[in-house]
Parts: sequence; C-alpha cells; structure tokens
Amino acid sequence: MAHIGDLVAEMLAQYGTDLVFGMPGGQTTALHDGISRRTDRIRHILMRDERNAAYAADAYARLTGKPGVCDVTVGPGANLLPAGFLEALNASIPMIGIVGELPLDWQSLKEKGIASQGFDQLTFFKSCSKDAWLVPSVTALPEMIRTAYRVATAPRPGPVALIIPHDIFDAEWDEDLVKIVIDDRARKAPFVRSNAPSADIARAAALIRRAKRPALVCGGGVHGSDAAAEASAFARKFGGLVVTSLSGKGSVAETEPYAAGVLNPLGSWSAIELIQEADLVVWCGSKVSQNTGMNWTLPTPEQATITIDCDPMEHGRTFRPTVPLLGDVREVITALDTALGDLVDRPEWMARIAEVKAEGEAAKAAEVASKEIPIQPPVIMHEIAKRLGEDDIVVSDASFSAGWISGYIPARKPGRQFLFARGQGGLGYSVPGAIGAAATRPDARIVTVAGDGAFSYTVGELATQAQFNQKIVNVVINNGRLGWIQLWQEIFFKNVQSALLETQSVKPGFAGAASALGLKGIYVEKPDEIGAALDEAFAHDGPSVVEVRIDDRATPIHSFKRRMREGADAPRARPGTVYKLRDYKISPDLPET
Repeated sequence: MAHIGDLVAEMLAQYGTDLVFGMPGGQTTALHDGISRRTDRIRHILMRDERNAAYAADAYARLTGKPGVCDVTVGPGANLLPAGFLEALNASIPMIGIVGELPLDWQSLKEKGIASQGFDQLTFFKSCSKDAWLVPSVTALPEMIRTAYRVATAPRPGPVALIIPHDIFDAEWDEDLVKIVIDDRARKAPFVRSNAPSADIARAAALIRRAKRPALVCGGGVHGSDAAAEASAFARKFGGLVVTSLSGKGSVAETEPYAAGVLNPLGSWSAIELIQEADLVVWCGSKVSQNTGMNWTLPTPEQATITIDCDPMEHGRTFRPTVPLLGDVREVITALDTALGDLVDRPEWMARIAEVKAEGEAAKAAEVASKEIPIQPPVIMHEIAKRLGEDDIVVSDASFSAGWISGYIPARKPGRQFLFARGQGGLGYSVPGAIGAAATRPDARIVTVAGDGAFSYTVGELATQAQFNQKIVNVVINNGRLGWIQLWQEIFFKNVQSALLETQSVKPGFAGAASALGLKGIYVEKPDEIGAALDEAFAHDGPSVVEVRIDDRATPIHSFKRRMREGADAPRARPGTVYKLRDYKISPDLPET
C-alpha cells in the first residue's frame, strides 16, 4: 500500500510544484520515496545545507510565481531554515517548508532534546513565517496542505511551515479514505486579486494629470503580481520619471528614456537626484523601506503621493498618502492606465530627466573605461552586461554586489531577471539562489555576483552546481575583506577590526576551490583579462567561477564615496548616536490647474 509520503508528493505535483529543494532525514524519507515514483512531474534537488534549500526555493518562487518548496528533517535541519524564511517573509515570496517532526505521542519528550533532536519547532517557525502548523492526523493532512498553499500565495505572499510528525509521514495511505482535492487557484501567487474602488482610481488619475514632475517607483510587488508588462505600458503614457527598488528592477526596461535605474543609497545617482525634484511620487508595490525611501527622507513633505499595494498596512506605515489604492498591483495599474487616458506630455520634465541621466551615464562611462589595477568593479559589470542573453538571469548576493549589479547591468526588457536578496539582506544567497534559478530555467545562463565574504558562506554548494552540471557563471569580486564593514569602521571609528579575510601568507583562492569541486575556475587580476575569462566561462558547458581581484576601496554607496573624497582626521559621529525616529508625514494634494 502507498504511504503518506506518496500523498504529500502527489498533492505537491498536482499543485504544479515540479521541484523540491532540501536534505532528507530519517523522519522525512517517506517524502523522497513518494517523489521517486513521480519524477515525470516532480523532482527533488539535493542541497548540501538546509539554509541553502530555502534560498534555492526562494529563487524558484521568484521566477515562477509558484510557492518554492523546501524540505528539512527535524531539529538540526529545521533550525537552519530561518535565514531563508525571513528573506521570503520580508520580500513577500511564497514558500512552503515541509518539516519533519518526532512522533505525535513523543511531544512531551521534545524539551531539552530528551527525544533525539527534538525542540519546539511550531513556536520557532511561527516567529519567522506567515504561519506554521503541526499536522495532528493523517486525515487532516490534505486540508493542511491546501491551507499551506493558500496562505503562502494569498496577498501578501510569504513562507509557511508544515510540520509533519514521523508516525504520520510513514503511515499507510488509504486512498479511499483520505482523498486528494486541490484548490488550483493557489498554484501561483497571488491566490486572489482585488482592485481599488473606482472613485479612488479616478482621484489618482486626476492627481497624475495635475502633476508637473511625476515619478513612479516600482517595487518588488510589481513582480509579485506578475505586472511588469502592465507597469511598462503604464510607464509609457505616465509622462514622468520611472525608477525601481532593487527587488523591482526589471519592472520596466531601463533602456527607456524615462527610466533612471534603481533608487537606493547604492543604486543609480540619476535616480537619487531626480526623485528629489518630483512633485508627485507613485509608490507602486513598494513598502518604502529604509533603503528605497533613502533613509525615509522620501517622500519629502512637499511631495504628493499615491500608494498602490495589496497590503492595507502599507498605506500609511511611514507616511499618509494623498491617495491610497488598495488592491492587487496588476489590477490597479490596469485600471489606472485606463482612467489616465492618453499619453500625458511633459517636455520640460522629460528634458530634465534626459539631462541628469546623461550626466550620470558620462560618469559611469569613465568608470567602466578604467584600466586600474586592482580592478574597479564597474569594469567587470560592463563586461558581464555585454555577454548576457535576453533570457539570462542575474543573481546578486547582499551588500556591495547589489549596488554594482543595479548600477552597471541594465534591465533590457520587462520581467524578473534580476534576483536580489533584499528581504533580509543576508550574505550567502547567490550560490544557492543560482541553483534554484538554474533548475527552474535550465535553458538560461545564470550569472551570480558576490564578494569574497558572501561567497565564503556557501562554497560547499558549488559541488551541487557541478553535480547537476548547471549553466552558472559565478563571479567573485575578491577584495580580501568585508568591504562594507571595513569602510564603515574606517569612516566612523578610524579603527578597522575583524574585517580582513586574508593575510599576507594566507589568501583563499576561490577559483582554485572551484576547480577542486569540479567546476571551471578562472582567476583574473588585470582589466584586459576580464573579457577572455568571461568568454571562457560563458562558453563552458557547466558551472564556473571567475574570481576577480578588485580594489578594496571600491564602493557603490554614494555617501561612502563622498566621505572618502572629503576625508577626515577624526572619526565622524557614530550613526548610533545620531539616529532618530523618522518624522511622520502627511502628503499634500496638488493644486487644481
């Protein structure tokens, strides 16, 4: 007779989940046994660390809109998931963690690990997910799987944990008694879509028409709603500036004349300059986080605002919008596009956008032409950009890598082709994220960019890339230190401590490590070697690592650049001594014309 591992595998397959990322344990072996009989519809990708299973599932979810599914065993497997769960929770990425558990009647023995590997997993996962459940019986399991898919994909999407006791997983499955029924609406996020009231749509459209210098900020919610095409169509008639958050990169093509790149302290100089001049800012699928809101200096007190979001809590969290539009991003943008009517022509504003963009592009052109040794990262990004195909995917690690990618590798078409770990901003996302992306899009080339600090987190997972012979080019920009930390300590403390990752006698070699793990490894020290190295990596039939030695003073953060230019004999005021609670703002209306 079939067992409950078969039931779980069958329900996953019927929900359209074709990949599961994780590590087996004794308590979850039934799941892998069930998957093995359905490999025409669902496969398991073995990871080498449970943390990385969540990151791989996260990438799968971002590229498909379907919940990313990861599996871990009880105890030491389960306690490694939260890094990926928190990334998904903060970034609104649908995810389902299938977690092994001790037998139900052992629950009193979990404390202090009296029963091997036990601890209170339910309370643990409730702290880092949308919700978590302990399955109480075989008959309850189908309903709980349906609930997991519905909650994961319902606005606002996020991760959930389904904790299945060992005795339930291994139990026999009486298919006549315990039947499978799925709700196919929950195969992809969002589970349901809503729209803002027509009166609010009309108010917003009128406000846009009255604006002289409008700006549209597209956040990750655009991709979460699968609305890049609609956002791009709206942007063409909007008659104003368009920028994105890091997670929203690709909401519109950055080659458009009105697009000024990523709004972030480490993003586009043009975006940062121009957004200050806007009289109206439309925040579309953006939570106006500390970074996209430029440390909450945005919106300014003078700027009128429109917020578009499916989450009612985002219409007044850090400021009160002039017009809140509560609803699914795709539905609201479509309605707003219709209400706006014909293209709004603002020649003076468009000329100003072109002027500032030209200044920014001239500065970038000088940077990418650098012949300096050690190498400047913009040179590397420029060479990567020249080689990317139309459907290739770029996976960024956290910290400076996100800035180098966002500023120097343009999104040439609408769609989610750039994956940034910005929900939690933790190091170590790119290598496992690339595994998930390559398994999801096997015909695309996946390119990762990570500093040596971030890359060190997941070097072992390169063996997974090699095992599956994935088309991944891992670019390691190696400065021998934690670059952000070094500059922070230097600027604010004048005392760099615990930031160096090498010594004169010990210099970790990532290209060499890659070769030892079965990948092609290439080391680059000079600018004129970059092109040939990337050509070799892109032509390789399998994964590779291109390690590039870079300037340890290079930074994409504009405020860091300014402070280093200005110099100072004494440390600047430590940020913890000058932080203050942001002022709550009430956005004004624009005058009638």
